[in-house]
Amino acid sequence: MTLPLPRSLSPSKISSFTNCALAFKFSAIDRLAEPPSPAATKGTLVHRALEGLFWNHDTGRRTLAAGLHELDQAWTLMSDEPEILDLALSGLQAQAFIDDARVLIRNYFDIEDPNSIDAVGVEMSLEAQVGDIRLRGIIDRLDRIKDGQLVITDYKTGRAPSPNQENSRLAGVNFYSLLCEQVLGERPALVKLLYLRQPVIIASEPSEQTHRALSNRTTAVWSAISRACENEDFRPKTSPLCSWCGFKPYCPAFGGDPLSAPIALETRSASGATGT
Repeated sequence: MTLPLPRSLSPSKISSFTNCALAFKFSAIDRLAEPPSPAATKGTLVHRALEGLFWNHDTGRRTLAAGLHELDQAWTLMSDEPEILDLALSGLQAQAFIDDARVLIRNYFDIEDPNSIDAVGVEMSLEAQVGDIRLRGIIDRLDRIKDGQLVITDYKTGRAPSPNQENSRLAGVNFYSLLCEQVLGERPALVKLLYLRQPVIIASEPSEQTHRALSNRTTAVWSAISRACENEDFRPKTSPLCSWCGFKPYCPAFGGDPLSAPIALETRSASGATGT
């Protein structure tokens, strides 16, 4: 095999490969860093704040004020990190950025009462070997409800999908459900996507059929990745997502050369194949 396989598969890697094989190669195989985007960085900021809300505040003390305090703390910690610094926000832009993040935190409290939740895991990393594939995922929050069953909750800071896109958006949390069943021996009773922008909740009940279909899809994607690595054949796929892609300078669909990518230069095989 000419190119090394990724060490594991996660929901983000599956999505990346199916959206654009070349972008997947740049990120997962060449490990080329993608410039931060305001949307992704804001998502990280809000996730950190909600993580702090559950880690640092006991039941009964998870108030809106506590959530906004955690957001301010997260902003202070992140403000010196490259993810924020590389955005080069002006004073007014930074204020608008944090103000919008505060709106998302307020919207969260419109969706659910965090004091009613028994969170057994926050930012919980799970790994499992399923056949020849190492699966990995990080669950935003794993809850135990009154009847003893598990519920997976995933925060989303973008806009909610249309009804015909909901099933595809649920694929990631169903992946986490499969991991829970493999690692913890329990299939969650419910998986939820909390879209903080609207705010709305999209939920689904995982089943044996859901997990079987997901396992089959994961196996198919892994096989496709293996073939692409063996043949060094990672082709670009244009879509509206290209507008936000940081790899466009190296993409032949936009006049770029994959061999001009910094990491690709270091990992280029003797054959010189680019897979485009």
